[in-house]
Amino acid sequence: ASDEITPSLLKNIEDSRIAIIVFSKGHASSSFCLDELVHIIHYFEEKGRLVLPVFYDVEPSHVRHQNNSYAEALAKHETRFQNNNENMKRLLKWMIALSHAANLSGYHFNLSFS
Repeated sequence: ASDEITPSLLKNIEDSRIAIIVFSKGHASSSFCLDELVHIIHYFEEKGRLVLPVFYDVEPSHVRHQNNSYAEALAKHETRFQNNNENMKRLLKWMIALSHAANLSGYHFNLSFS
């Protein structure tokens, strides 16, 4: 399927020394992006490599605790995944990776000027 990570992308991730993950409001709506995040967090942690999160117009706490747009997107995935244990395990991995990545030191770009 087109929403699966290709072996060549996995290899490129594994060959990288630094991963920069850009979190935006729509990030969690993409199962592809979430699967990629899980692979990056798992592999880079195992190898002791640098992961740098960038929060683009989204609060790090919304990513960490899956609030706001992240809660909405994950709820939609959960509805889609009901009655499928493998996909529910995948959802749990996404949530853990989101929390983990949001706890890393990174950059926060807030576009609102209020």
